[in-house]
Amino acid sequence: MLYHVQPLNPVALELGPLSIRWYGIIIALGIVIAYILATREGKRRGLPDEIFADLLLWAIPISIICARIYYVLFEWDYYSVNPGKIIAIWEGGIAIHGALIGAIVTAVVFCRKRNISFWKLADIAAPSIIIAQAIGRWGNFMNQEAHGGPVTREFLEGLHLPDFIINQMYINGSYYHPTFLYESLWSLLGFILLLLLRRVNLKQGEIFLAYGIWYSIGRYFIEGLRTDSLYFFDTDIRVAQLVSAAVIIISLALIIFRRTKHNIPHYLD
Repeated sequence: MLYHVQPLNPVALELGPLSIRWYGIIIALGIVIAYILATREGKRRGLPDEIFADLLLWAIPISIICARIYYVLFEWDYYSVNPGKIIAIWEGGIAIHGALIGAIVTAVVFCRKRNISFWKLADIAAPSIIIAQAIGRWGNFMNQEAHGGPVTREFLEGLHLPDFIINQMYINGSYYHPTFLYESLWSLLGFILLLLLRRVNLKQGEIFLAYGIWYSIGRYFIEGLRTDSLYFFDTDIRVAQLVSAAVIIISLALIIFRRTKHNIPHYLD
């Protein structure tokens, strides 16, 4: 059976020479929702009202820069001979792990300046981070990017996906794994899990470390399906899988090590 497949327009609005893309709108929506959730929980946990607004003023631009640097570093063969493209972020090419590294370093410095516990702030922010990631992956959907290898339409229909997702996965004459959706759903489940862990009253830092473990497990396996992976220089090792494995090991080690300490407060303290 032949299907007439019309992809969704990635441009939401055109104002003269300026094009506003759905990708940017969806990412911004994720940030706003994350900010609202984190601010509300921060108030319940005794943080100043403006703390997350002040943090985001630094974290957002630094995360974008770090996400670009991370991507360029592992695509250096291309950018070394096309240096003028390094700053062309509007052409695509950012990496979530780079953004997370930038955000975490920024938060550590910020918390030291404000004399706030990083682990307390990170625990509060963890559910917000992962729900923003769940929302943000739909920006990849609109751009028809971050997909997996080729599959049949029958395979996608077997997943009971709505037609608008199936049709959007039809790219240049082939259907592809909707890995954006796999990661979005995995992150949504992680969001629910982290909210439940708040009630368990773990030690400070463990909700954030649980986020790192949960997200990294999903990303490790989903990355194996993707066709746009960054590779560790001249090897066949996917960078995202290497980083995910490292995050899982480090997070587990930190949980075990910090459990030996008796002076670490709990989340609800």
